[in-house]
Amino acid sequence: MSGTSGDGLDMAYCIFERGNKWNFKIESAKTVSFPKKLGKKLQKSHLYNGLKLAKLDLEFGLWMGEQVKDFVTTEELQVDAVCSHGHTVFHQPKKGISLQIGNGWALHQAAGVPVINDFRMLDVQLGGQGAPLVPIGDQLLFEDYDYCINLGGIANISMQESGKRIAFDICPFNLLLNYFAQEAGHSYDKDGLLASQGKVLKKMLNQLDGFPYYKIEGAKSLGREDLEDYLDVLTQKKERKPEDILRTLLEHYVSQIKNVLLSEDGIRKTVLITGGGAFNKFFMDLLEESLGDGYLIVAAGETIINFKEALIFGFLGVLRLRNEVNCLASVTGASRDNCGGTIFGL
Repeated sequence: MSGTSGDGLDMAYCIFERGNKWNFKIESAKTVSFPKKLGKKLQKSHLYNGLKLAKLDLEFGLWMGEQVKDFVTTEELQVDAVCSHGHTVFHQPKKGISLQIGNGWALHQAAGVPVINDFRMLDVQLGGQGAPLVPIGDQLLFEDYDYCINLGGIANISMQESGKRIAFDICPFNLLLNYFAQEAGHSYDKDGLLASQGKVLKKMLNQLDGFPYYKIEGAKSLGREDLEDYLDVLTQKKERKPEDILRTLLEHYVSQIKNVLLSEDGIRKTVLITGGGAFNKFFMDLLEESLGDGYLIVAAGETIINFKEALIFGFLGVLRLRNEVNCLASVTGASRDNCGGTIFGL
């Protein structure tokens, strides 16, 4: 799993069993940071021409396959298949486009095991957003929670509503936080310490809260391209401190998440928080304070926080091999539920 944040490759060796319901276990997991040169290429990949992008597709697939091979050999694992999300270059579902690179054949040849990737494109061709894909896993693997929120490069949520699963991207998250933490000389804002030293820029906050995206109802998703609009607002003030930008972003995120969670039935709701943002203590404190006693915020264990998306993409692959639905039309807006993913080497 290489998320939109683009900082490294998450690998999880997962076992899935089905009885009355699906059960899972993460036996082993690790994150491998991208080599500096490769990481920079991935971050700039949306600017590449066709040939350069095709070469990077192969290079990245080969590199991932080598990492899988090392992981499997070192841990002495028996693997049925590798389920790879790849690295998102373009996500423009209105144009019928969602492109993830990390060539399946290159990955298969290097790893020596079957590969399943390209999970989004079928849904996009059926008129859907192709995202988010995690909710089917939330529904079948994490059914005990009212809300599942993942704070990765982008914050997304899934939940049951009127008997069906719905999900969507709420707002950006680590993609923007990391950008401005790096301006301050840090790779990321550990525990939200930098943000805690900043102040909320009210005018900027109002501009962010007023983005048209937040007025869209139903299936919706954010891509890296959409963040240019945010950066236009966040960088317009020349004399600005990264700490103030970070603090303003956290206030914006809390506001948008609270808007999504608002419930009037009086029953206390459980909210599972996963993704790297769950380690941002300052943000978690702000969110808990803002939501009040009506919500029980549950930060998952460290392994689930770090590897939930890798776990669920593995699960999507299992469903693909079984020819069972792994993408919900109620989530993406597609014309029907579907079973996406391209299989290499079977």
